[in-house]
Amino acid sequence: MQTSPDIMAAVEALDYRVTVGDVAAQSGLALPLAQQGILALAADTQAHMQVAETGDVAYEFPRNFRAILRNKYWQLRLQETWAKVWQVLFYLIRVSFGVLLLVSIAIIFTAIFILISAQQQNDRDSRSSHRRGPSLWIGPNWFYWLDFGGSRRRRQQRARGESKLNFFEAIFSFLFGDGDPNADLEDRRWSAIATLIRNNRGTLTAEQVAPYLDDVDLNDSLEDFMLPVLSRFNGYPKVSPEGDLVYAFPELQVTAESYRPQSLPSYLREIRRRFSVASSDQLMIAAGLGSINFVGALILGGMLSSAQVTAEFIVFVQGIYWFLWGYGAAFLGVPLVRYLWLQRQNVRIEARNQQRQSLTHLLEGTNPNLQRKLQYAQTLSTEVVLRKDQAVYTTETDVIDQEIAQKDQLDAEWLKRLGQGNG
Repeated sequence: MQTSPDIMAAVEALDYRVTVGDVAAQSGLALPLAQQGILALAADTQAHMQVAETGDVAYEFPRNFRAILRNKYWQLRLQETWAKVWQVLFYLIRVSFGVLLLVSIAIIFTAIFILISAQQQNDRDSRSSHRRGPSLWIGPNWFYWLDFGGSRRRRQQRARGESKLNFFEAIFSFLFGDGDPNADLEDRRWSAIATLIRNNRGTLTAEQVAPYLDDVDLNDSLEDFMLPVLSRFNGYPKVSPEGDLVYAFPELQVTAESYRPQSLPSYLREIRRRFSVASSDQLMIAAGLGSINFVGALILGGMLSSAQVTAEFIVFVQGIYWFLWGYGAAFLGVPLVRYLWLQRQNVRIEARNQQRQSLTHLLEGTNPNLQRKLQYAQTLSTEVVLRKDQAVYTTETDVIDQEIAQKDQLDAEWLKRLGQGNG
């Protein structure tokens, strides 16, 4: 079984000694997946199991388990190598759009210059037209625009955290944005729910979980929205004497070290999608260059339609003209469509955030029924700390050595049982 990166990251974050519940809470993985992942990682890295009298198991991993995996599996080494290669390739892809924009502008205005020069050479009537010929001004200070971070303004922007992108990265960001900030939403959701369960020592109510879920109807007496949570973390409902439902998660009550409650947002908040992380100056520059490129392509198209120049460069430009025009149109069209789409997405994100936030008000109120449920859940809350010195069996040492070391403990246990039998 391939080792999950989430499992490995959770083991490292928990200082290499974990239970299944620890890993599930840290990573947000379902308990069965966490169990399988830990067993696979333990088998691959020669980790040690420590079993308590209760039957609960802790796993202690070597701190160099990643190196052990790399030495053991060439596939993992290949994946890590490819990840590094892909970073370089993706960076080249990102900067290629900016390079292509500059090349397109250079080709367009070079062709315009050649066509104007040819027209002036064939016009014998006016020297003044030469002085009043079309200007090739194509924007403000190019050296400022192509400054990759050396200017004082750019340094000040970076110090304020406005933008850490160079010119070419800003072009890509203007075109395609910077990825979905909520791509890890499900991971954040389940990690938050697992942390909430751990903070409440393994037992809680549906009202406490609701702000982290979608499409919740608290008027549903069956509380069906809790089913995915129960399935993921091996929980089960319990009914109080008054008929209230609470939910217990025994496996998340077991931990390798004493658990300290962690801070948690009151509800799952989706992040609004930004158009770009580039600075306002960089966005203006990108839009300006795109406009120059597109307008230049339109001007060039009109000139090519009546041009009688046979220069090889002009013939080449005529062959790629529709590509130049299409790239110029797409350079402005794609960000415009993306901007409109993001506005709609942000409206929906804000609506979901408000819906989740509204569910938190129930916990802030004094509803007697809810308070009764919360009190009942607290009576069932517990924590089982599986300390290393309490293990009755561990794979770190031989079984015979363990029996010798625990001889006094075993004898005392037998005498206790015999005394109970005689009594």
